[in-house]
Amino acid sequence: MEDDTRRFGDIQPILRGLRDSPAILAEFVREIPEDMLHRKRGEGFWSIAEHVIHLAAVQPMLAERLRRILTEDMPEFVPFIPKDEDERQKPSTPNMEEALADFKAGRERIVEILNAAMPEDWERPAAHPEYDRYGLHILARHILMHDHWHMFRMEELWLTRDAYLTRLEG
Repeated sequence: MEDDTRRFGDIQPILRGLRDSPAILAEFVREIPEDMLHRKRGEGFWSIAEHVIHLAAVQPMLAERLRRILTEDMPEFVPFIPKDEDERQKPSTPNMEEALADFKAGRERIVEILNAAMPEDWERPAAHPEYDRYGLHILARHILMHDHWHMFRMEELWLTRDAYLTRLEG
């Protein structure tokens, strides 16, 4: 008989990655010269600071989604799509240490929620118009991939020469 706690063999690696993301992000951001943090690389590009602020800002929303998946039958979600600069960066932009601390605190809450989940909870479904399937396991993995996508983008914005910089359309 299949061990229910291991239906998804990647739960522990996902949890480790989610726990480790704040340290990876903090060490990475501290390597970047201050003048590079707010530099815009072109029209439609976020600055490195905006990526960090975004990662910090979405943690409460993600924690709330996890909570709803664990407490509601088939919760339905709406897409979160930052439309303009106001949604990425508040007028009183926190410094990077504050944003990193906010990210870490938010992430600790997410890991706490996921650590409390029972093995069967990882199969709990939800509905999201952007995705064919959605639920606790998918969202937990998505959070980790979201972290890494933004961290990759920040590294690209910092180190990649203009001719090789990925241009995101849409």
